[in-house]
Amino acid sequence: MTTEYVVLNEEAPDPEVIRRAGRIIKDGGLVAFPTETVYGLGGDALNPASSKKIYAAKGRPSDNPLIVHVCRFEDIEPIVRSIPPQAAALAEAFWPGPLTMIFKKNDRVPAETTGGLDTVAIRFPSNKIAQALIDASGGYIAAPSANRSGRPSPTLARYCMEDLDGRVEMIIDGGQVGIGLESTIIDLTEGEPVILRPGYITREKLAKVLGNVGVDQSIIKPDSGIKPKAPGMKYRHYAPKGELVILEGSPDKVVAAINRAAAKDREKGIRSGVICTDETRNLYEADCVKSAGSRGDEESIARELFRILREFDDEEVGHIYSESFREGGLGQAIMNRLMKAAGHKVIDLGAD
Repeated sequence: MTTEYVVLNEEAPDPEVIRRAGRIIKDGGLVAFPTETVYGLGGDALNPASSKKIYAAKGRPSDNPLIVHVCRFEDIEPIVRSIPPQAAALAEAFWPGPLTMIFKKNDRVPAETTGGLDTVAIRFPSNKIAQALIDASGGYIAAPSANRSGRPSPTLARYCMEDLDGRVEMIIDGGQVGIGLESTIIDLTEGEPVILRPGYITREKLAKVLGNVGVDQSIIKPDSGIKPKAPGMKYRHYAPKGELVILEGSPDKVVAAINRAAAKDREKGIRSGVICTDETRNLYEADCVKSAGSRGDEESIARELFRILREFDDEEVGHIYSESFREGGLGQAIMNRLMKAAGHKVIDLGAD
């Protein structure tokens, strides 16, 4: 298969390209496209063969559910059993945007799209290219992140090309995404709303709309053997090719430990990398030191994390050492992705 690569301006996407991309999806093909979070790999959400193609292109386990993307709130009703009252309130506050809601599905949504579950995850993205493509393709696009399974999610189209060239019909380059972490996922099917995956829409923001909001206990814990109810809950994700470890403790101890490890790597001929912040980048002596931004700007850290992991791959870094980030607010989403990428490898150096 030859993959067509096209560049679009989000503010004025070429309608002919959108029409062709929509036809590809209607005909059962796959298109990688930008959203405000990360790039998605889209297929017809109501076509079981399309969902199977998505799993095959990504090398993704088939029990890992896909998110259905819509471009109108009213398009939810035809594919779910009911719409809880919380959904309208959340949509009013956060849609279009980086929030995915889980509903009880009806028979229109095939089991292949939901990983065999009786629930469906639905999102309305704010990216204008994504919205136009969803509309042109029939209104329902199943789209996980547009990368090979387990790799860092793509925030640039060139990373989609690296992973999916020859596996999909088209890749749409809409530039760098704005957020850089996948959407927050909230489950509305079990009484109290529960966050299954943290993201840009934090628990604090959700609580202002809903009141009590729970958090699934597996978010910052090693993977369990349970069937995942949302993307990212079970399998290792976001992993660079090099070995990643997170170091926690006082700043002085973290810097010293990383520099010692980098010196040992250099003696062994292993390239080392560091994920840090603006406040500490000049303190490290590794081969590749990359700041994700200031600790006072969590949005920058979230936006840059996956790009940095991809760059370490480009630079053939064998060992990667990351500072830890706080677990409240957006920091919880950042740590969730880092922990998954590191396979939950953490070294606790202590605070003093």
